[in-house]
Amino acid sequence: MANANIVAGIIYTMNSKTNSKVALITGVNGMDGSHLADFLLSKDYQVFGLERRTSKPNRSNTAHLVNNPNFTFIIGDLGDQNSLLRALNQSQPDEVYNLAAQSFVGSSWMIPEQTGNINGLGVLRMLEAIREYQENTSENVKFYQAATSEMFGKMVENPATETTPFYPRSPYGVAKLYGYWITKNYRESYGMFACSGILFNHESERRGIEFVTRKITDGVTKIKLGLEDCISLGNLDSCRDWGYAPDYVEGMWLMLQQDEPDDFVLATGDTYSIKDFLDLAFREVGIEDWSDYVKEDPRFMRPAEVDVLRGDATKAFKHLNWKPKVNLTEMVKIMISEDMKRNSAILYQLNRVEKE
Repeated sequence: MANANIVAGIIYTMNSKTNSKVALITGVNGMDGSHLADFLLSKDYQVFGLERRTSKPNRSNTAHLVNNPNFTFIIGDLGDQNSLLRALNQSQPDEVYNLAAQSFVGSSWMIPEQTGNINGLGVLRMLEAIREYQENTSENVKFYQAATSEMFGKMVENPATETTPFYPRSPYGVAKLYGYWITKNYRESYGMFACSGILFNHESERRGIEFVTRKITDGVTKIKLGLEDCISLGNLDSCRDWGYAPDYVEGMWLMLQQDEPDDFVLATGDTYSIKDFLDLAFREVGIEDWSDYVKEDPRFMRPAEVDVLRGDATKAFKHLNWKPKVNLTEMVKIMISEDMKRNSAILYQLNRVEKE
């Protein structure tokens, strides 16, 4: 039978672990979280996915994992430190990947307090929970914090590296910057294996529909199928350094396999505009001139715009042997293909209803 300690009302259970590594992923139902879960399961990990208790969790990205014997959903919330302690006790992880966040930059101006509470203070709560868990179990836990290129914002150096000064231009970027610095502080203050991945834009077919890249691929396929007439977007001249999410979750994992914790930029080093992305997406469905199908809508303009983001991942190339495998053209092809399948199924159902 397992031994247990009770400290501050939390039961710490010391079970004997299997030979498999154990990982706890916050934000497991999101794009990165679900791809990371797939990747770790392919490495024979036991994976625990943290999700908030809701009446109907959104598991569209993780439905395929529900019956996997090596994957378990557990309840927890970055706004509740005790729930994080319970999650640590239940999962007994070797590695924690903190990917949960209020992840939509545009919404951070409308809900700045919530954004700060989850994206900033939520990181602190998880670090404190890990610190307490380690003290009471003598277990060592490696921690990964999902930082972001939005911390660079109004870039003072192009491309940005790990030593480039930060200049965030949104409540989202500011909150993420707190998460970055508190992670570094806990590493230096308590000797914790805690590191941040400063990831530049990365997308996939699992990206939320409200994000510009997925909004484009979804809209393009609906236009091709006759389901929509146009796509409304914000600043079409914004330039981003885009990669493919499955490549980037491998980089997260590599950071936690090192002997010493450190922070790394992950990026392709190439930038493309929203117009470039539109060119690639419409070309995939045989449309060369998209000008009649796209509208710039002031509602989607940011109060403080980030014009260009570009990263230099030389440090990750050298120390992690990490490089992106899928380029932008290939990624757009994947996203268009998946959205075409999904929207074709919607069209099929609509036609069936009309016939009935």
